[in-house]
Amino acid sequence: MATIAVLGTLDTKGREHAFVADRIRARGHATLLIDVGTGAEPAVKPDIPRSDVAAAGGIDLTELMARGDRGECVTAMAAAAPRLLEQLAAEGRIEGVISLGGGGGTAIATAAMRALPIGFPKLMVSTLASGNTAPYVGTTDIAMMPAVVDVQGLNRISRTILTRAAGAICGMVEADVTTSDDKPLVVASMFGNTTQCIEAAIPLLEQAGYEVLVFHATGTGGRAMEALIASGMVAGVLDITTTELADELVGGVLSAGPERLDAAAKHGVPAVVAPGCLDMVNFGERHTVPERYAGRTFYIHNPQVTLMRTTADECAALGRMMAEKVNASRGPVSVLIPRRGVSVISAAGGPFHDQHADAALFGALEGGLRPGVPCISLDCEINDPAFARACVEALLTNIRRLPMEARGVSREES
Repeated sequence: MATIAVLGTLDTKGREHAFVADRIRARGHATLLIDVGTGAEPAVKPDIPRSDVAAAGGIDLTELMARGDRGECVTAMAAAAPRLLEQLAAEGRIEGVISLGGGGGTAIATAAMRALPIGFPKLMVSTLASGNTAPYVGTTDIAMMPAVVDVQGLNRISRTILTRAAGAICGMVEADVTTSDDKPLVVASMFGNTTQCIEAAIPLLEQAGYEVLVFHATGTGGRAMEALIASGMVAGVLDITTTELADELVGGVLSAGPERLDAAAKHGVPAVVAPGCLDMVNFGERHTVPERYAGRTFYIHNPQVTLMRTTADECAALGRMMAEKVNASRGPVSVLIPRRGVSVISAAGGPFHDQHADAALFGALEGGLRPGVPCISLDCEINDPAFARACVEALLTNIRRLPMEARGVSREES
């Protein structure tokens, strides 16, 4: 039997959360009902009252509620709830969490869920689940389920959705997860246009004794990878696909933010960096591309994704940007350049083949690197197995260059 936290604004959605708690208990699990409401008295009695939630965040709830500003109350609870949930999980008092909400409830609950580790079961039933969920999910593994109807009252639709949601969180906590944490981790960035490179690199790294985690360079993937690198869990970084920099520079839809490529540099994690897919900027459907880009070279990757070729000027700026980030590295780092193409479609004969733009990218990157940063240029395209092999060899060399103590290996063990 597991204990599942049922967290929500019990003043406005008490009956609905109580219904979910009943369904969970019917499946043999215990529940911990947590109130994060800040309006009227809760409609059902919580196991953990709102005052305790607020206290976990050092908040005087009475004073806050007296001011009567709902937005301020929601913001305060969104800051306090993560501390409480993190504490409950660390103490082993809960094994999963579920919440139901509209705008305010979703903001509070997902803030709390984001404080929990990857793999901890977390399910948010929300009226916002079919829209842009990035602000709520962030770089975590929160599962969001559309409420379909408003979370207001129990009816034939909501009862069905909430019953399924209760079953889903129970299934998540019941699932037996077996993991092996005895191998050091290497993270790698990949895109559809660099898949073959990463597929060739993975077995080589596994043969060398590493477990490889691959992140899709879609903005969220890059941010998740950066967060994991910063956590200290990663032994090496194979950053082959740095395309998110192009979206950040040019204004595409898959930017990972200005901090992309910073974590490994800041924390001294051994890395290999390549200009993978810097030939493209990502947009949605063709009609969503801003008018200012009329006349540029485009490629329809699929009906929902339109790629735009970067110009020589943009490539030069990207080369300088990448060099600046690599130069900040505190640990061993190498740059590898595939001279014959940075993606499938920029290789010879491809729709994005542009030697002038590539030359601008490579020249700015090589010319901007500080002395001491190895820059290896190969006469092949990025998906050539030879390029993957060279990247892996460079990364393994950089990992070996790191002092043994920094790798978590004592000299006695060695």
